[in-house]
Amino acid sequence: MDPLFLGSHPGMDFLNTTLSPGGTPIELIGDGDAFVAWLEAAGLLGGVGAAALRKRFPRAALDAAAAQAREFRQWAAEWIERWRTSPGSHSPADVRRLNALLARAKLYREALPAGGALELAERCRVDSADDLVSLVVAPVALLLTQARPELVKRCAGHACTLWFLDRTKAHGRRFCSAAACGNRAKVAAFRERQRG
Repeated sequence: MDPLFLGSHPGMDFLNTTLSPGGTPIELIGDGDAFVAWLEAAGLLGGVGAAALRKRFPRAALDAAAAQAREFRQWAAEWIERWRTSPGSHSPADVRRLNALLARAKLYREALPAGGALELAERCRVDSADDLVSLVVAPVALLLTQARPELVKRCAGHACTLWFLDRTKAHGRRFCSAAACGNRAKVAAFRERQRG
């Protein structure tokens, strides 16, 4: 299955790398190759090509990084769920763990052409496969520090498990996708009205 980028935020898109449409679990970062492919599709590799990473690091190291990312995703999802229902509920242990993961990132700045000017970008250096996990930690940390908890939502679609950040003007977004879950809800409501 192709990655889904419906979350309106990289942290939400990372949480959506596991989903259960119709109750059947699907893992989008089940191994190192899939994790690197997802990082590339999400634009988180910062110019480092997925093919170059696959050549540079052994498969076992990439698989271990994917396992760490899945473990981080589970922990982050549980924390975000608590936080969105009870804002301000950040436990000191969670904050310490997040800070320890953030400290693993090896950051540098790079000037990049942007139109006719230069733009300063912050990049993460990837010296080992373990460094790949820091690429998903930063977006989750940004979500927890900059988003409003009431705008972090789960899709209202039947059996949908996807997350999103509601960036709509009236904050009335209910579905991960209007074309998918939103349309199914409209069809179901129409059928219910027809029966009545």
